[in-house]
Amino acid sequence: MVRVFSTTPRIIMGPGSVKTIGAEVKTLGISRVLIVTDKGVIAAGLMKPIEESLKASKVKYAVFDKVEPDPRYEIVADCVETARQSKAQMLIGLGGGSPMDITKVSAVMLTNKGPIGSYFGIGLIPKPGLPTILIPTTAGTGSEVTPIAILSDEGEKLKKGIVSPYLYPAMGVLDPELTTGLPPHVTAATGMDALIHAIEAYTSINASTITDMYCIKAIELISKNLRTAFAKGDNIEARTAMMEAALLAGIGFANAGVTAVHAFAYPIGAEFHIPHGVANTLMLPHVIRFNVLGNLEKFAQLAKPFGLPVEGLDNLAIVDRVIATIDRLADDIRVPRHLADFGVKEKDIPMLAEGVMKVTRLLANNPRTLTLDDAKRIYKAAL
Repeated sequence: MVRVFSTTPRIIMGPGSVKTIGAEVKTLGISRVLIVTDKGVIAAGLMKPIEESLKASKVKYAVFDKVEPDPRYEIVADCVETARQSKAQMLIGLGGGSPMDITKVSAVMLTNKGPIGSYFGIGLIPKPGLPTILIPTTAGTGSEVTPIAILSDEGEKLKKGIVSPYLYPAMGVLDPELTTGLPPHVTAATGMDALIHAIEAYTSINASTITDMYCIKAIELISKNLRTAFAKGDNIEARTAMMEAALLAGIGFANAGVTAVHAFAYPIGAEFHIPHGVANTLMLPHVIRFNVLGNLEKFAQLAKPFGLPVEGLDNLAIVDRVIATIDRLADDIRVPRHLADFGVKEKDIPMLAEGVMKVTRLLANNPRTLTLDDAKRIYKAAL
């Protein structure tokens, strides 16, 4: 099988790294930027060091702060208009996955003709957009190292993906100091999202020796550090490890792809507005139990990065231990475990299952073929 491996060309990491933004922008020959973020990031004071760095380097900047959770693709049009009015030469995305995804898509829409709906899918963007720098404020999505953006289609009640090498940023800046003030529930949900990226990329049919290396290390870091980051948010060592893990998992799934867990998460996220990391966690154990027959040995290998003793156990028993370990982690960090907690009822399952089957981009990576009846059974198990 022919494989291509790619990632963001420049990555700056470590406490205080965000203070280099101004100098980095200047190095790229840019003098005007648009910062794309949300009001919560601004209220938390996370934009202040970026503004100070840009001012020190005499880089002019404007701010677009209208990004919302699970953003509708209509938000992109507003961002594009702000970028044009401010004569931005570069977009800087600051925040969780939503601001970074809006940044990516807005940058390419500034140089490509719409409608945006014509670009949902793989490799449909004709030419590069404006350069971007992505600065995550959570340790979860890995968006700073992926060629993927996810937007909500309100009409179809579904999240849709745009995949293109033109969505890679020019640079990712990972500063764990931006995450020390995250509320515990956000730390939990985003940390589980990163874990699931790594698990799915590791068990994807497109996994390779290279992506496996990134995913195994990500799982190891998360299993050792997520509880600490959740319980003691100002622990900079745990926060640094979680940002590194999210990055590694992002590199893994950018190249190997995620699988059915995300396909199941998209309909419930769009219809019931369940946070993305929580939606993935709700579905993970049930999808693993279904998928395990597709590659039993690979799923059993997940025991090693979790540090599980498995001597004398067969592969099925090992996978049971892996699932129990993931369940315990989710319980320890208080991530909800049942769809019913969010108002999902059995009558909703047929509609949700049909939504899963539309996410063909991800189901194509799944280690086991999924039918509509399978999707219904998995949702029912998650109620």
